[in-house]
Amino acid sequence: MAPSENANHRAWWKECSVYQIWPASFKDSNNDGIGDIPGIVSELDYIKNLGVDIVWLCPSYKSPQIDMGYDIADYYSIAPEYGTVADVDKLIEGCHKRGMKLLMDLVVNHTSDQHEWFKQSRSSKDNEYRNWYIWKPAKYDEQGNRQPPNNWVSHFQGSAWQYDEKTDEYYLHLYATEQPDLNWEHPPVRKAVHDIMRFWLDKGADGFRMDVINFISKDQRFLDAPVKDPRQIWQWADKWYANGPRLHEYLQDLGKILKQYDAFSVGEMPFVKDESEVLQAVQFDRNEINMIFNFEHVDIDHGQYDKFEPGSWKLTDLKNFFERWQTFMYNNDGWNALYWENHDQPRSIDRYTNAKEEYRLIASKMLAVALTMQAGTPFIYQGQELGMRNVPPSWGIEEYKDIDCLNHWHGMIKQKQFDTKAQEIALQEYQKKSRDNARTPVQWSAAENAGFTGPGVKPWMSINTDYVRINAEAEVKDPNSTYHFWAAVLGLRKEYLDIFVYGDYKAVDGASEEVYAYTRQYNGSGRTSVSHSSNLLNKIETRVKSSEGQKALVVCNWTEKDLKWDAAGNGFAKVKEVLLDNYGSAKEAAPRISGDQWSLKPYEAVVVLV
Repeated sequence: MAPSENANHRAWWKECSVYQIWPASFKDSNNDGIGDIPGIVSELDYIKNLGVDIVWLCPSYKSPQIDMGYDIADYYSIAPEYGTVADVDKLIEGCHKRGMKLLMDLVVNHTSDQHEWFKQSRSSKDNEYRNWYIWKPAKYDEQGNRQPPNNWVSHFQGSAWQYDEKTDEYYLHLYATEQPDLNWEHPPVRKAVHDIMRFWLDKGADGFRMDVINFISKDQRFLDAPVKDPRQIWQWADKWYANGPRLHEYLQDLGKILKQYDAFSVGEMPFVKDESEVLQAVQFDRNEINMIFNFEHVDIDHGQYDKFEPGSWKLTDLKNFFERWQTFMYNNDGWNALYWENHDQPRSIDRYTNAKEEYRLIASKMLAVALTMQAGTPFIYQGQELGMRNVPPSWGIEEYKDIDCLNHWHGMIKQKQFDTKAQEIALQEYQKKSRDNARTPVQWSAAENAGFTGPGVKPWMSINTDYVRINAEAEVKDPNSTYHFWAAVLGLRKEYLDIFVYGDYKAVDGASEEVYAYTRQYNGSGRTSVSHSSNLLNKIETRVKSSEGQKALVVCNWTEKDLKWDAAGNGFAKVKEVLLDNYGSAKEAAPRISGDQWSLKPYEAVVVLV
């Protein structure tokens, strides 16, 4: 598809950015040590001033919290520790008053085992809810020992099947044993999901982030993965329980509802190896979902078989990933969800750079530029705008809350080969990759408990000890902070909307292991207006500069040293204007960012018109 054709498919959600909130760790309003929805409402101006358009609220529904809310016991109630449905109403109203939208989390591959549906389902084989979940009889080996229906493994260690004595069958749980998978082949399940969506959309929610949405259709043969080593089963996930034969049928049913409300949607889709599979889900005229989260770049540091095995990567690995998905989506009328961090991923400064503390600020700004100037919708995770970092290396296993880490640790103990060295390696990998890195409370101030909760209150999770120097109060006051730089980057994206939202992407200096560079250029035949439906509460207000025929170049020094970059050798000896520099004034940077050779400071990122 030619760029001019692609550019005609404009949409309000393409021009937005999203701020993700993990409610337990955002802000505590009632001093019980747990973040809550009223705490979020109290900081909506802070979020609005960052320049984002959509707030994504992670699961806040009633839940036993085995997997921090991703085990839902009631889709129509809010967890008491977070507040009430009325509090969500206030949150929706507060977002809309500020011209922002609210995105809810739709977790419908599985429920909690405490959901009434599952309680009924496990009560007897004749219960009307029996087929709402995936039940299978046992297999027996030659010695007569009972075995699970197949060799699938859970994402949280061990078999993906749990035996239930009451009915003498196994149920499938691709995550914790307390998270049984729903049976989407059963029509009442699909209707129930549709009803949940309509309930929250009717209340004013503006769309959904959809948890592991490509798992809802599974190969109904439930075959063994053809491997002996269970660590290799992940290599077959896309064939057995991800991207099943009816996935797009189900997604199109969801898409009809979303289209009716002009609602936003982003799907989490792990184990997608086939690009055409993604395209079927996100292509503009398919009417399924708007975009997906790709996982390749956040798996970049994993070991061969295990997330918690040591792994290594090169800058070209990261660049090649972005180039492939940027050009593929653009040329085929799809759309990217751009992210470094979320509730399941460690902090980006520690994952993607080797920045010492003296370069933390500048490296966090570089990452903002490298990501946000690409084509797609940027997602910012709470605390990322402050440059928050991973948990301290001093953490022992007793500090971790992540069920993934804890199950891994206990599984290693069961192997009886978990010596002191193995424990040391495991803790090192948890500190690098644990989901808890993203779940430490937001650092609001240098006061006790980082201002997250009241003095003398024990937070539900330990607060990172660096809050005295990394906190929102200090950064909001400091015009040179990461917070204000994120606002500048998001503002530039809207100011040059045609280039940075609707322009194409081309890699520059692709072989370099030190510099990440690319161009963005809009080649459309003139701007076309974005179509807004009647229920869109607020158009995106922005000063859009004419960009036709203009080209922007983004250059990031991914090292902790001064570099000379061969601008002329890469075809960019002449610069029209420096738009942004992460060291401060674009005007002051201009003399270095000119001529045949550019002088780049450590972790410097520049955006220029060429």
